[in-house]
Amino acid sequence: MFGAVVVGIGLAGQARIRDLLAPLDGSPAEKLSIQGFFSRRNLITHQGVSQISLEEAVNRQDIHVAFICTENESHEDYIRMFLQAGKHVCVEYPMTLSYDTAKELWELAQKKGVVLHEEHIELLTEDYKQLKKDLDGKVLQGGSLHFTGEPLKPGSGFPAFSGIARLTWLVSLFGKLSVTAATFEEASAKGYSRMTAQLLTSNNRPLTWIEERQMGLPRAKKVNFVFDSCTVTQIPSAPRGTVGLFMQDLIHFSAKMLGQVSPEELQRAKIQVLHCLELAEKIRQLCTS
Repeated sequence: MFGAVVVGIGLAGQARIRDLLAPLDGSPAEKLSIQGFFSRRNLITHQGVSQISLEEAVNRQDIHVAFICTENESHEDYIRMFLQAGKHVCVEYPMTLSYDTAKELWELAQKKGVVLHEEHIELLTEDYKQLKKDLDGKVLQGGSLHFTGEPLKPGSGFPAFSGIARLTWLVSLFGKLSVTAATFEEASAKGYSRMTAQLLTSNNRPLTWIEERQMGLPRAKKVNFVFDSCTVTQIPSAPRGTVGLFMQDLIHFSAKMLGQVSPEELQRAKIQVLHCLELAEKIRQLCTS
């Protein structure tokens, strides 16, 4: 049995506690048992789970796993702290706000012999699974992904990192990408920002990724993918799955810790995470240079 602690008690942290308390029957997640949570707020208990200090979370011998659910800018410090203590880590995306730091932390995880896992529930939605199935075998000519939403809270990081879920979508759908150009517009007084990145597939097919935020903007993803045989302008609306997104991720993370995921699959996941972070780093450099 792996004892677990949840660090951060926002929406993601609350979902982690919920799923750890009631894991899917017969799944690898049943091998995890929540021992407490850490929060900078004084909450005492949450969902019947006791609040513990950060020092206790790091040093207790019956805690083997940490779920990092804090603001993006703090991920790096918490990940390093728990890896140094020899504990497995599951962190909400983005793992860090720096490509070089992510490489360093992955090397530390390998040195300590523990699992470092970046959550990507956007790849687990039924809509995404159906889209990936629909696009299988089609030859891309070009396209765009335009995300809109409300402004983010401070500490979320540059849009290429805070929006890395969309970048991961594109990489998962179309393979390795490169960045050719990127721009960033901001009107702080109006709470407006827009990042535009020009990408190329390995076959030199152009893709445009836009992250646009302003008060009142609805949260939405608009796609326009042109293929040799058709054009896709809508994300399919698939029925919701029977297993929740965070539970799916918890099961996959648990399987990694139990050695039920092949070294080849672990390596593929690591390569994709680092590739997306490297692209995000390049986009930020182009936008701020």
